[in-house]
Amino acid sequence: MTVLIVAIGLGLVVFFHELGHFLVAKWCGVYVERFSIGFGAPIFGFKWGETEYSFGWLPFGGYVKMLGQDDMDPAQMTDDHVAANPRSYTSKTVLQRMAIISAGVIMNIITGTIFFVLVFTWGIQKVDHVAGFVQVGMPAWRHGIRTGDTITSINGGAVEDFDDITRRTTLSRGPITIGGHHSDGSTFDLKVQPEASGIRKIIGVGPARSLQVIEAPEPAVAAPAFPGTAAAGAGFKFGDRITAINGQPVKNTQELLTILNEKAAEEVTLDVERKTGRKTSETVTLNVPAEPFMDLGIRMGMSKVVAIQMDSVAAKAGLKVGDRIAKVNGQDVGKELDPFRLTETFSANAGQEVTLTVTRDVPGSSPETVEIKLVPEERDPWSEPPVSEGSPVSIPSIGVAYHLVPTILTVVEGTPAAAGKVNPNDTIVRMELVPASGAAKDGMKEGVQTIQIGEKNWAHAFWMLQEYGRTRTVKLTVKPASSDPERVVELTPVPSKDWFLPSTRGLYLSVLETTRKADSIPGAIAMGARYTLNSMEDIYLTLRGLFTRDISPKGLSGPIGIAKLAYTFATFGLTHFVLFLGIISINLAVINFLPIPVLDGGHMVFLLWEGIFRRKPSEAVVATATYLGLAFVLGLFIFVIYLDLFVSKF
Repeated sequence: MTVLIVAIGLGLVVFFHELGHFLVAKWCGVYVERFSIGFGAPIFGFKWGETEYSFGWLPFGGYVKMLGQDDMDPAQMTDDHVAANPRSYTSKTVLQRMAIISAGVIMNIITGTIFFVLVFTWGIQKVDHVAGFVQVGMPAWRHGIRTGDTITSINGGAVEDFDDITRRTTLSRGPITIGGHHSDGSTFDLKVQPEASGIRKIIGVGPARSLQVIEAPEPAVAAPAFPGTAAAGAGFKFGDRITAINGQPVKNTQELLTILNEKAAEEVTLDVERKTGRKTSETVTLNVPAEPFMDLGIRMGMSKVVAIQMDSVAAKAGLKVGDRIAKVNGQDVGKELDPFRLTETFSANAGQEVTLTVTRDVPGSSPETVEIKLVPEERDPWSEPPVSEGSPVSIPSIGVAYHLVPTILTVVEGTPAAAGKVNPNDTIVRMELVPASGAAKDGMKEGVQTIQIGEKNWAHAFWMLQEYGRTRTVKLTVKPASSDPERVVELTPVPSKDWFLPSTRGLYLSVLETTRKADSIPGAIAMGARYTLNSMEDIYLTLRGLFTRDISPKGLSGPIGIAKLAYTFATFGLTHFVLFLGIISINLAVINFLPIPVLDGGHMVFLLWEGIFRRKPSEAVVATATYLGLAFVLGLFIFVIYLDLFVSKF
């Protein structure tokens, strides 16, 4: 049924476009030979009046074939014999032909706007514009944007949902101005330079989570919590909404995580609102034990500082990128302090003076030792975990980030890595997460998942172990310090006895959403019109970005990708699918009006030529341009199908 809805929806977009051409052509007295929706062999067809109507099996296009206008036979447009027929397209005035050619585009703009008006009349759930996580070391982090901050404007334009953040960042050129407010209510106005990552530019923020457990099972998720976690056995159900922790009401996930951080080593009591009917609910109290870190028993060395937040405690104290923290209050980092847990050390000393001993490179000389004194802020130690590949470890309370050296510093006795399985000075090359026998689905892709370590990825790999170490065993490929060959060791992670995760303890929380709905019909029309203009602007900015190479062509989608997107939107519900149809309508309008022969915009160029010079372009010019345009469109079609089939969009 969903596939059928998708086919009908995409067919409608094409139908309205061709209907625009058809109606204006008829109004101008042009003989329309065929009105076709879809390509390929006709599913069925019929003749009504003088026009043949047909429906092809592939709903990604269509055409209106008029006497004197045929892209497969461009000579018709310059044929005087055809033009002598008063019902031919070429016999009409330039303005009439312009009206016929532009009618499809205009119809798509109108129908796209109508789709948007419907969406904002019904109301649609969109991902909220709150930063759920900030990628350590990325532009947003360096400029002081924190988890829980709300972004309200970019380059002066209002940000109403998370799509606005993604869209305006991706389509930007040069630095962008970001306005908003921190979770404590203080405001910020920052100039940030996005960075290229994959197929687009990003600033390094992700969407926030709500207090509600996911509504229903997903293909990769069979329960409301990660298998084997503390929350998995606490009795949560899909759709539960957390209202209080230890009797203290919570308004958002940030407040919940702050308390969970403080109580990481303790069992907590969560009050949840649970639906019992369409309009009824009850409050259920659930006890959730502490969630220990999963440990292998290896400690890595600390690399140099790779990023410092602007105006942070560390920046004001004189710490610099390239410094290596050797000691904290006289304790050696590596031997006495675990480098991965420095974030906890500094948070535990919030408000107190801390003395750092750092080694600093000096050009042309030996490294020097520098002593720095600073006072850490009150920040949750794990509020900026290394969730992204290549992410460094963050110390939020002072605003510093650093990588961990992939070489093993020490091996803890009595742990999975002990007894000679790995040794100090071994270098970890890769980690493989192998599904444990009989383990439940954990949300990760099925099969063995490999994480290459390199110089910058151990922190992320270790964090992945916390998420999936209860359902998977570990294979480490290690390179000994000697000339011995690499070897693979198998380890089973074990829960730590004195180190606890300050997380949601395994709960799958849904993305925080906001409702965008107009208060009235005029309001919906205004919102729909504004969304149409923004969509058109986005397409032109995307084209500009492709030409300036600010945007990767790998992000383009062809018919297969569009069909997949349409199916995904359709599964979200009618409102999201109608929004998608509106976006496709506007895309069709703008792209089809580009000055490329065989597209409506190409025909408009010929008409402008004729209107200005009072004569039609020669048959040779029209034919050459048409065949070049056809070759370009076919080449682009093949290229985007290749992207759909073989190139990842992420």
